[in-house]
Amino acid sequence: MGEKAIGADRGNIIASPSKDDPDYFYTWTRDSALTAKVLIDSFIAGDTSLKPQIEDYVSAQAILQTVSNPSGDLSDGSGLGEPKFEANSTAFTGPWGRPQRDGPALRATALIAFSRWLSLNGEEYRVASKIWPIISNDLNYLGEYWNRTGFDLWEEVDGSSFFTLAVQHRALVEGEAFAEQIGKTCVACKSQAPEVLCFLQSFWNDGFIFSNINDQSSRNGRDTNSILASIHTFDPDAGCDDLTFQPCSSRALANHKAVTDSFRSLYAINSGRPYGAAVAVGRYTEDVYYGGNPWYLATLAAAEQLYDAMYQIQRLGSLIIDTTSLPFFRDLDLSIAIGTYPASSAVYSNITLAMRRYADDYVSVVQEYTPAGGRLAEQYSRTDGSPVSAVDLTWSYASFLTATDRRNSVVPASWGVSNASTPPAVCSGTSEPGTYAPAPIDCTSNVSTVAVTFNVREPTIYGETVFVSGSIAGLGNWDTSRGLELHASGTAGALAAGESFEYKYYKTGTDGVTVIYEGGANRVYTVPEGCARNVVQIDAWQE
Repeated sequence: MGEKAIGADRGNIIASPSKDDPDYFYTWTRDSALTAKVLIDSFIAGDTSLKPQIEDYVSAQAILQTVSNPSGDLSDGSGLGEPKFEANSTAFTGPWGRPQRDGPALRATALIAFSRWLSLNGEEYRVASKIWPIISNDLNYLGEYWNRTGFDLWEEVDGSSFFTLAVQHRALVEGEAFAEQIGKTCVACKSQAPEVLCFLQSFWNDGFIFSNINDQSSRNGRDTNSILASIHTFDPDAGCDDLTFQPCSSRALANHKAVTDSFRSLYAINSGRPYGAAVAVGRYTEDVYYGGNPWYLATLAAAEQLYDAMYQIQRLGSLIIDTTSLPFFRDLDLSIAIGTYPASSAVYSNITLAMRRYADDYVSVVQEYTPAGGRLAEQYSRTDGSPVSAVDLTWSYASFLTATDRRNSVVPASWGVSNASTPPAVCSGTSEPGTYAPAPIDCTSNVSTVAVTFNVREPTIYGETVFVSGSIAGLGNWDTSRGLELHASGTAGALAAGESFEYKYYKTGTDGVTVIYEGGANRVYTVPEGCARNVVQIDAWQE
């Protein structure tokens, strides 16, 4: 999307225009969904000009769900855990931290928000027939795979991530309510949401959220992962609920202090900033990526949680301070004591004013280290605040927009915390097997040819070459002298949409003459019809 995404398929949201050092010119399921949710919330709030871009995003997600990739494919849902795709909607086949299980949850949340608006505005049939199938695939994936480990949102730790599970719980809760609203069912939502919520409690670690567990890292657990989880599961109609770690909850506020304080003496640009004053915030203290710097989105998330918390406190009409949240509030007022303070009290007025200033101070940190012109990179230097890593990071801009909205009390719709089932007394590592099917694709015109990229997993020795041949002219009509030669990233052939054929892989020996076909029966493939201009078929060599 946009002038800096030239070369990307329509509807694909690119993480950054940066193509070198680092190359972020991909579409991540997570980053795209978070950005799409910002667009959708703005559209619902009245910016109707955004509808075409949102429609393109919906169509793109229907396509991407069908792309076979190194995580798997849609037949068993496993491919939905693939974190990123090429800008042209083909599979990224290089090494990466996969699977990542937050993307389907965040995409379901974004599409549910858009579908609710469509349903209320006369487009119920389109929602049920075109968008619900995308949402249903994602919800079924969550029900089946939530209790398996995967890589965290930073794509580095393979384990159980607090952020991932928190957004999964939210999606399952709102998925159940939305399914009922449109006359559908989500068995996985009802059966698994309470179990996910139960497991979430195990991340609480006596004063802060230990953001990754069941992993092999030696980190201290304090990670902006947890603050991001709080703001992306913020429910404006909820109270200060500890079970779901709402922004104003005692747990979330204590965790905010623990995480932000961990950076207070870590970065040179934080020197001289006392407790109770905002600091530049990074991902986690052990970070070494590009030198381990503060991130714009992390610092803005620290502000956004406080804006969210103030919105909830003001709706409640009172401020509750307990032993868990007391250290956070003591940074704002050393004399504060445990108690309940009504909105009419001086303590309430003073503390909420101090919270507002504290939140604004985080935004001021970002402002201080944003270059002239307002371009937001991924990171800013820990020593001098200059931009570092990928330029124009989409997620950075999305974070600025949401923090600004929350400061102005512009909030999204409730996702139903009050309707969430309470967790069981004893957690169970259950799952709900899902069913998956390609969603119909909305597009203005179907393509006539599709670039089908073939990729087969087969070790070779120096001098051997792998080819694909098949029963159609585009694959040489079984003539091994006309087969398509495969390269490390696969080989694409332009094939007619809707065409069905048989195919097989073969190798030529080191002499360049000897032909060695894979074993097993001929493979069968049908080129997809619709909007997809590029698809990837990933296979394993048959012995």
